[in-house]
Amino acid sequence: MKPDEVADVLSRPLSRELLARDVIRLAYVAKDGTPRNIPIIFAWNGAEIVMCTPKNAPKLPALRANPVVALTIDTETHPPKILLIRGRAELDPVDGIPDEFLQATSTYEMTPEQRVEWEAGVRSLYHEGMVRVVVTPTWAKLIDFETTLPSAVEELVRQQQDRRPA
Repeated sequence: MKPDEVADVLSRPLSRELLARDVIRLAYVAKDGTPRNIPIIFAWNGAEIVMCTPKNAPKLPALRANPVVALTIDTETHPPKILLIRGRAELDPVDGIPDEFLQATSTYEMTPEQRVEWEAGVRSLYHEGMVRVVVTPTWAKLIDFETTLPSAVEELVRQQQDRRPA
């Protein structure tokens, strides 16, 4: 996909709504060659998906070896709304807690007091820092099952229409 096509998909109102959610699913190839698909909190900064992880996370060696990833954000309602994204993960080790990690968790339901206690625990746990996993989308598809469908379903709909008498 061309960058302007990706930007068009990601700028749609439904895409923006999905990009404001808390959890994304990150698919990658593990060091043993098998697929992994994990839920992880994320932040969208308008150009990149940013996920934060501990410096000792097993996914990091795998992403260094093979940075190609697929991401999915979806809803639990019917019809489902799905945003599919592909890109390459860039790893950015940082000291301290990345702003994106705190931003991604800002929607968690906590009292102000609980938030302060939680942040203190996070800062203590990740005192050696974290790694920002940054993905710039190179491909995107929005599926809403009303105006857009998965490609296989689109093909079946066309075949069904072709079978109908004129």
